[in-house]
Amino acid sequence: MTIAVGDPLPDAVLTMMDGSAQSLASRKGRALVLYFYPKDDTPGCTKQAQGFSDLAGDFSALDVDILGVSKDTPAKHAKFAAKHDLNIVLATDDGSVLETFGAWVEKSLYGRKYMGIDRSTFLFDADGTLVREWRKVRVPGHVEAVLEAARSLR
Repeated sequence: MTIAVGDPLPDAVLTMMDGSAQSLASRKGRALVLYFYPKDDTPGCTKQAQGFSDLAGDFSALDVDILGVSKDTPAKHAKFAAKHDLNIVLATDDGSVLETFGAWVEKSLYGRKYMGIDRSTFLFDADGTLVREWRKVRVPGHVEAVLEAARSLR
């Protein structure tokens, strides 16, 4: 069973860039943009992270935190963030949170099937309730659409 609009922020644990563990449920009190992306330092993932980073101040002014998640290691996240001067938080998942959100899916490339991360974004209000979700995200214009939805939380 995957999370759906109206569901609470699950009590799932991610590994932060500094190696510490953090429960998603502990993030209640501020709205949260939680986005899943396939891989650090690839063109689409870099553009998406840069987009969220560029508008991080606008999200922060709305009391909205941004958390990007992939299966890359904390060290790789730190290198990616430093290389592109990102000012958003990135976290690592072992796959369990991806499953909870339905973001670990079967993909196909040149006829070969494999499991991978579906680029998807979830917006939680300050009470920790899922208010909006975007699946199979296309990067152009996406960050702006999420910011507009975050504005509607006020």
